[in-house]
Amino acid sequence: MAVTAVKAKPARRKRGPFYVFRRMREEWSAYAMLSPGLILFAVFVVFSIGFSVYISFHQWDILNPSKPWVGLDNYTRLKDDPYFKKALYNTFIYTMFSVPLTMAGGLALALLLNQGLRARAIFRTIFFLPVVTPLVVAALIWKWVYNGDFGLANYYLMKLHIISHPVFWLSDPDIAMPAVIAMTIWKGVGFAMVIYLAGLQAIPEEYYEAAKVDGAGPLHRLRYITVPLVAPTSFFLLVIGVIGAFQVFTEVFIMTGGGPLQATSTIVFYLWNMGFKQFQMGYATAIAYALFGIIFLFTCIQVRFLYREAEY
Repeated sequence: MAVTAVKAKPARRKRGPFYVFRRMREEWSAYAMLSPGLILFAVFVVFSIGFSVYISFHQWDILNPSKPWVGLDNYTRLKDDPYFKKALYNTFIYTMFSVPLTMAGGLALALLLNQGLRARAIFRTIFFLPVVTPLVVAALIWKWVYNGDFGLANYYLMKLHIISHPVFWLSDPDIAMPAVIAMTIWKGVGFAMVIYLAGLQAIPEEYYEAAKVDGAGPLHRLRYITVPLVAPTSFFLLVIGVIGAFQVFTEVFIMTGGGPLQATSTIVFYLWNMGFKQFQMGYATAIAYALFGIIFLFTCIQVRFLYREAEY
């Protein structure tokens, strides 16, 4: 009678801290090459995040040596701060208009420049130039364009008899935010155009040819072929657009400085004001983490409800 030998399973090797350190010692050259980047990441990212969390639980005044522990007071203060609520409202308004209009403008330009036009490469370059223009330079240019005394906006609008007297675009609390939004659309529409162009060129031409055979017109082809097939591109632009819009600062800082009656004060601008003008670093850090929570929440909502629709 044959006896079948049962092969014993090899014992699993324990991989504790000593195993990790041994492997690191064996591959020391790789870690030596990575160490400059790891050190910079640890100091300027990991340590900075940890220290900012620590600051947010203190009444951290730069000019005051006493920095008492206040627990969650900096966070609970947010719900009763009218200036924070105003900044939050302005940021929502800015995001609500700038992101969709930039995406719509980018898609329109992409559809136009995806045709067989002459010198379309030149037009693509012209429309993309604002994207590579430094943001500070662009904001200064538009501040000059909006100048109430000698700006180009008033000059041409009065020449065309659209307005009868100069408009102080950045001083009027009713139109200061729309003026900033217009500048943002001009700055970002070229980026959306390039991304949409990549998405449009990935659509097989056979789809459009089949639609033409079936008698579909341009609007039907746009609605039933182009828009659904560039949905992943739109989803990408929407997510990064909302994240960027919630962090808007440079345009507001240079063009309006918060604007009259805080008409253009955004969350990041208010954060900067509390931290670097009022020296309330603890409260400013709490604002920063509140902003992180808002961005994280909106990103999760977009992924939850739009990601599946954006899939092919």
